[in-house]
Amino acid sequence: MSFNICLIFLTMLSNSSKYAIKGVLYLALNSNTDHKILVRDIYERVHVPEAYLAKLLQELSRHGIISSVRGPKGGFYLSEEDRKHTLMDIVRVIDGERRVNSCVMGIDNCDVNNPCLLHKLVGTNKSKFIKVLENTTILDLTAGKLDIEEFFPI
Repeated sequence: MSFNICLIFLTMLSNSSKYAIKGVLYLALNSNTDHKILVRDIYERVHVPEAYLAKLLQELSRHGIISSVRGPKGGFYLSEEDRKHTLMDIVRVIDGERRVNSCVMGIDNCDVNNPCLLHKLVGTNKSKFIKVLENTTILDLTAGKLDIEEFFPI
């Protein structure tokens, strides 16, 4: 798959989904049921505005993708069960199914019967990208990753 096609696929995900994935990966690498993390301790590391990240993580928590506890010893964390969620689970909560399945050119009526200019070029690879999102869990991405700088360079 060419670099240009990869860039097209990245546009299928909103910045919100990308930010949410970064936040979840940070939690996956740094939290557990005994160690919860506050948004104020994450946002600079993942390079996402604090209020924006808080909103995204709250939404993921409401939908059961990540866990949270309120109160003095509260914060966000990933349980072992949370780590089984896929990247698509995150994207569905943040963007909805429509964004991922929409035309890469942004044309409303683009589909198999009425394809845009790029439809045939990216169609098969787009399906593969969606499968990657559906089949890649949070645990898959973080297993064996000890250096957070791999995900969050300074």
